[in-house]
Amino acid sequence: MTDIRVLVVEDEPLLAEAHAAYTERVRGFVVVGVAHTARAAVAALRANDGGDVDLVLLDFRLPDLHGLDVCRALRAAGSSVDVLAVTSARDLAVVRTAVSLGVTHYLLKPFTFAAFRDKLERYADYRAQALADGEVAAQHDVDRMFATLRGTAGHSLPKGLDAQTLNRVRAALADGSGPGAGLSATEVSAATGISRVTARRYLEYLVTIDRAVRTPRYGTPGRPEVEYRPR
Repeated sequence: MTDIRVLVVEDEPLLAEAHAAYTERVRGFVVVGVAHTARAAVAALRANDGGDVDLVLLDFRLPDLHGLDVCRALRAAGSSVDVLAVTSARDLAVVRTAVSLGVTHYLLKPFTFAAFRDKLERYADYRAQALADGEVAAQHDVDRMFATLRGTAGHSLPKGLDAQTLNRVRAALADGSGPGAGLSATEVSAATGISRVTARRYLEYLVTIDRAVRTPRYGTPGRPEVEYRPR
């Protein structure tokens, strides 16, 4: 699958640089531009009909226009580019308007890299499903697409698993895995502070939902061990 192309829109140069660096750390994403004003963002997206950008990381508090006005301008121009709001705006009216304008995620500042990565990974999952050929087979397929964007509901996890710990395991797996190498349950346990048995349960769950791959780890003394890598 080709990388998801991202335009970062942030008026503070240091924050723009940080958001771009965060984006480049997430597998499958690449920054194709940075804009510090609303007008620069709209101009970049209108060039080539926005075909060079898949996702906009949009700050709402811009010096020339509000981020919602950027969304309105894009939709009025017929652009279907996806928007992830990265903002400190907490007004519920702003949030409701963002939803009505098709903003896929809303991430409040300040945030951790783990929270940022979770939003991007969920967006990538949603995009992969949305771009698949054919039709949805049933209502549950539609529900799964929306659930991917909104996050994993606690009741949808197997008994004994919770979303917060699952996200910690996923983060540890993403941080600790490298090309051709993964992490064992013991290593995930050490990285997250949960027991090895619990780590293995979460890792096996990720394998069952096709979010991780289990492979034998060769060359270890004693009983053969398996390792896990994010898919």
